[in-house]
Amino acid sequence: MSEFVINGVYEHYKGKQYQLVGVANHSETLEKMVVYKALYGDGELWVRPASMWNEEVEINGAIIPRFRLIKE
Repeated sequence: MSEFVINGVYEHYKGKQYQLVGVANHSETLEKMVVYKALYGDGELWVRPASMWNEEVEINGAIIPRFRLIKE
């Protein structure tokens, strides 16, 4: 698992930006979960499995990160 930059700003491959708030443990499975805040709209908090945060996706034949760090 790659390292996370707490309070870093990441861009989702669809273009919206998020601030990584922290990494938490799921209470039942102990799976690592990324907690992040939308930097648009109402600034909602979201969680996602860390493994998904670090995934790469294929877009138009190119392999790119699901979330890309743009500001530490």
